[in-house]
Amino acid sequence: MEIFYKFMILAFLFFCGCLIGWAIEVIFRRFQPENKERIWINPGFLVGPYLPLYGFGLVTLYLLAGLEKYIHTDSEITERLILFAVMAAAMTLIELVAGEIFIIRMHVKLWDYTDNRGNYKGIICPLFSFFWAVLGAVYYFLIHPHILNALEWFSHNLLFSFFIGMFYGVFIIDLFYSFKVVEKIRAFAAENEMVIRYEELKKHIRTRSAERREKYSFILAFKTETALSEHLKEYFQKQREEQKYDRLNDFIKEKLKKAKER
Repeated sequence: MEIFYKFMILAFLFFCGCLIGWAIEVIFRRFQPENKERIWINPGFLVGPYLPLYGFGLVTLYLLAGLEKYIHTDSEITERLILFAVMAAAMTLIELVAGEIFIIRMHVKLWDYTDNRGNYKGIICPLFSFFWAVLGAVYYFLIHPHILNALEWFSHNLLFSFFIGMFYGVFIIDLFYSFKVVEKIRAFAAENEMVIRYEELKKHIRTRSAERREKYSFILAFKTETALSEHLKEYFQKQREEQKYDRLNDFIKEKLKKAKER
């Protein structure tokens, strides 16, 4: 039974991480310098207000915080710095795995660090690894010490279990729906030898919908009066224009060819 309670704690943390991470990313993307139009963008590949990457991240931080007792040095500050470095490395690894899966399997890039120094394929970079370390420190000092008793109480509450079950039921339905959409985008991207920046595609659809005076849904970003296939063709042409001027674009074959020539 104790294993079940531990599982419920991790399930709850995953749920919280998904929601909190989604809220952070919505605000971040609204005010990032690249978004000059200040457009609200629903981040991630799911429809609902959750980002699994942050869910896995919060669970990881919770588990790693318990490893502090195994780090032994002459300085408490050094021990914590090591812990935060491990947290940053773990979060960066989660980003790397998730990013590689979507790029290789789905031909989709959910985020893009291409403009940041030291980036790898635009999916991890030193700057955001530093941010993960800061996030780990915030979690360690401000959250972890205060939630342990609450988590224990929640895990033993039957109503809480029902609530978490409802969340995962909706979450699984969302996964099936969203992967169907991603599969259509993946097929188009593979055919045209490109990796599609997911949120730029959403931004493109929102802009074109406004120009056409069509209804646009913040949640169902790909469900508009114009078919998704038409939006993808327009996005394709836009990337071809960017390619002519040697700007950031999503084509793979040409990039590989240029890299070999250099």
